[in-house]
Amino acid sequence: MNFSREWKPLTTIIAVFLACYYLPVEWLQESQRLENALWESLHLVRWYAQEHVLLCLVPAFFIAGAVGVFVSQAAVMKYLGPKANKGVAYGVASVSGSILAVCSCTILPLFAGIYRMGAGLGPACAFLYSGPAINILAIVLTGAVLGPEMGIARAVGAVVFAVVIGLLMHLFFRKEESAKVAAAAAMPEPEVARPLWQNGLYFASMVGILVFANWGKPAEPVGVWQAIYAAKWSITALFALALAVILVAWFKVGKYRMLLTALPVAGLALFLPDYPLLPFIAGTIGLSLLTSTADTEDGELREWFATSWDFAKKILPLLLLGVLIAGALLGRPDHEGLLPSGWIAGLVGGNSLSANLFASVVGAFMYFATLTEVPILQGLIGAGMGKGPALALLLSGPALSLPNMLVIRSVMGTKKTVVFVGLVIVMATISGMIFGALF
Repeated sequence: MNFSREWKPLTTIIAVFLACYYLPVEWLQESQRLENALWESLHLVRWYAQEHVLLCLVPAFFIAGAVGVFVSQAAVMKYLGPKANKGVAYGVASVSGSILAVCSCTILPLFAGIYRMGAGLGPACAFLYSGPAINILAIVLTGAVLGPEMGIARAVGAVVFAVVIGLLMHLFFRKEESAKVAAAAAMPEPEVARPLWQNGLYFASMVGILVFANWGKPAEPVGVWQAIYAAKWSITALFALALAVILVAWFKVGKYRMLLTALPVAGLALFLPDYPLLPFIAGTIGLSLLTSTADTEDGELREWFATSWDFAKKILPLLLLGVLIAGALLGRPDHEGLLPSGWIAGLVGGNSLSANLFASVVGAFMYFATLTEVPILQGLIGAGMGKGPALALLLSGPALSLPNMLVIRSVMGTKKTVVFVGLVIVMATISGMIFGALF
């Protein structure tokens, strides 16, 4: 018997046995924990489907598919590959991730797209962390609600984390990255179908749709953020119009086909202005039909749809499964799953190593939609949570979640995922302890 190959099933059997042996059946029955956990998981997955799948993930899938088709592998390797200039690579990864202002799940199709195209592990991980963590609106809200020192600490910590985690991931797996370096050296210059500025505007139109369709309502109904929120659907419509014009002008989509696709969208927007999700859905369906049935000679539009669909069918089931599990364990904000919120609040008081580590771990596994982490933390701080653990949760929570981890594992493997998650948790814990000691 080869014991080196059998320790994993043995460990699994022992873990399952111990879980069954110490299963607190009486406590679960008396407190109705199992029933609550079931309902919480269903509530959370319904909320996730309503709030994030259509507006966040669907545009992200289209953008990820476009990266795979319209961005050459040589270009990705040039700016984000393991052989690229480190300053340029990490600068591009951090900036491009931060301007998206998305949650830990929406960033995943984009991360998978650039990683599979040949981006270096370090820049790809910097992008993966920076997208949800370096969110300008969330950082401003953090400063306004939790204090300017917390907002500044979150901003500085997130930027530093993105670069340091990327560099450490490259360092730990540098031998595996050497193969990408060799591939980059042997890669010929690609044929360019259209100039860079045209592709740039094409991507900008889709990113604009993603960002403004998900623009959150600010805490105070005044100022620039509120003005943008009030006009979010008009701005989204302008970006959608720009995308339509670009597809006709530079991607050989027929004018009449585009007109037929746009008519239902415009009609719903004009006659049902109070239901903006309907024209958004109609536009998504129209774009899917337009690209999947396109008859252009090069077939790149059909390839765009096929690549986007490939990302969707691989990533979406894992995300929904992860949301179900996270809802069952931790529940929604202000609701309880299997783990009582009182336990969590009691374990994050003060500034001890255990409090900061626990906050980092809980934040890493819990799912936070964009901006929801701030009111949740406000309640926990009111219940006795220390400032150090609060920052630790802010630095680990938005960037990670259980659904997020399941997808990352499918993209870059178990070992790299464990190291990435471990780096986020360790760095968040250390940052929390330092912040708690200073403030």
